[in-house]
Amino acid sequence: MSGLAFAMAGPPGGGTGQAGGLAAFQQVIPLVLMFAIFYFLLIRPQQKKAKEHKSLLDALKKGDLVITAGGVHGKVTSVDDTIVTLEIASGVNIKITKSYISSIKKD
Repeated sequence: MSGLAFAMAGPPGGGTGQAGGLAAFQQVIPLVLMFAIFYFLLIRPQQKKAKEHKSLLDALKKGDLVITAGGVHGKVTSVDDTIVTLEIASGVNIKITKSYISSIKKD
C-alpha cells in the first residue's frame, strides 16, 4: 500500500518547476500538428473548391450548356438570383436551384 502512495506522489519538494511546463508543452505539440495536417489536407482544399464553384455560378449566363448535380444536361434560358431555367429538350423547360449546377459544358 505504501508503494502505491509513493508512486502517486509528486516530485520531492512538491513543485513541478520547469519540467512540468515542458511536459505540458510537449503534450500540445501533437495537437497542433494534427490541426495543421487537417487544415492542409481537408479544410483548405474544400474552401478552394467552394470558391471555384461560387465563381462558376456567378459567371453563369443565358445560352450556357450546363450539367446539374443530378446529371441533367441542358441549356440555360434564364438566370435569376437563386433559380435557373434549363431547356432540356425542344420546348421542355425546368426550373432548378442555381446551386445545383455542377459544371458548364465546354462545347
